[in-house]
Amino acid sequence: MALHRWAALVCRRRPAPSALLVALGVAVLLALLALRPSSRSWRVTSGEVREEQPGEEPIRRGSPVGLGSDWPRNTTQQTRVTSPPVVFIKTTKTGAGTVQNLLFRLGEREGATFAFPRDSFTFRYPHKFRADFVEELPEGSSQFDLLVSSLRLHLPALRQVMPPDGVYVTVLRDPVATFESVFSTHASEVPAFRLARAAAAAAAAAAPPTAPLELFLETPERFWDPGRPGNGLARNPMSFDLGLDSAGAGGNSSAWEAELAALEAGLRLVLIAEHLDESLVLLGALLGLEGEELASVRLNARTLSHVTPLGPRARRRARAWNAADVLLYDRFLRRLQEQAGRYGAERLRGEVTLLRASTERVRRRCVARGGVAPGGLEELLRPRQSPGATVLGYQLRADLSQQELGFCVRLVLPERQYHAHLYFQQYGRDLRPASTSNPTPNSTRRSTGGT
Repeated sequence: MALHRWAALVCRRRPAPSALLVALGVAVLLALLALRPSSRSWRVTSGEVREEQPGEEPIRRGSPVGLGSDWPRNTTQQTRVTSPPVVFIKTTKTGAGTVQNLLFRLGEREGATFAFPRDSFTFRYPHKFRADFVEELPEGSSQFDLLVSSLRLHLPALRQVMPPDGVYVTVLRDPVATFESVFSTHASEVPAFRLARAAAAAAAAAAPPTAPLELFLETPERFWDPGRPGNGLARNPMSFDLGLDSAGAGGNSSAWEAELAALEAGLRLVLIAEHLDESLVLLGALLGLEGEELASVRLNARTLSHVTPLGPRARRRARAWNAADVLLYDRFLRRLQEQAGRYGAERLRGEVTLLRASTERVRRRCVARGGVAPGGLEELLRPRQSPGATVLGYQLRADLSQQELGFCVRLVLPERQYHAHLYFQQYGRDLRPASTSNPTPNSTRRSTGGT
């Protein structure tokens, strides 16, 4: 069903945003070095890029993205009047990184206070969220405005951290496509997936090779031990990320219904990846955003060689194995269609057309080439790689002005680099991830619970 049947809800036009906060020092520096081959050196001071003079001392680079420890901080505390506090639950391999980048840009533009993980890039995923996973409020801030880093949802604990008027948002994707992507990306980390890969490699010596994912879907119980730590993503990964503990029963229990009802009550908007433009229009209406503020590029895309095409039988098996995710997705797709019915078809159609035109303008203005392998990218713009898949990135145009460069770098900046920059900007110190603070999905550590 088309999602253009939405009732007319007039998008508020927000006041012109304040000037961009201090530009990304090394973002501009490295981009200029990469895009303008030259023997000259470039220096970033007080938000300006200028040619380095002979005899000048090199810039100190204290932050994880290369911002000098003497880089000017944003000391102007702004009151966020256009956007409410936002909690974004970043689900695994659903396109959530693209939405996260949009919210990073929103927060930086508005001078928002981010709720960051303590000494980590995630809130100790895959453990359920706890309030003590959050870094302290920075000096001068009275509340957190945005929480967008990876976590496993636990609503009561989030409500201890975020203001009572916070808007909770997430994104879901077709369950089969999600599971294929999760398997590919986390094949070396999730124990059940590792076993399937090993079995497929052993079988390939004596028979025509079978893709590890297809082998897994033939008899998933052969590989999956629900009691083994690290197997949370091996079945119903979206339900796992959203903290639905009863998903293992396939969504056929009263406990599942109770959990799902509580989740639905807590989420203001669930974006659907297959209808992302329409979902972003709704998000814009909710947060007071429009035009280029909603423009994005697709982040964390894989090479096609790391995508496993699934035939009809394998797709049926994937849906059966991830039955709870199917129910979850169908339920929130219906809810989106209901919201569509209250939004208005003509209004939506016009706004989607405007959004797509704005996004195309931004991409043409910023991007020289997409789908670039890691070896063709500057370190700053290189996405974190997965052992099971090559993650692609973007090269920027060479003819960008300084102002355009600041915007365009942010548009394509991978999660960890942007996270580290914003953390440094907010706290004036580097993020130093602790090895014990961010267990991987195959960690043997168990959550200690709590709220």
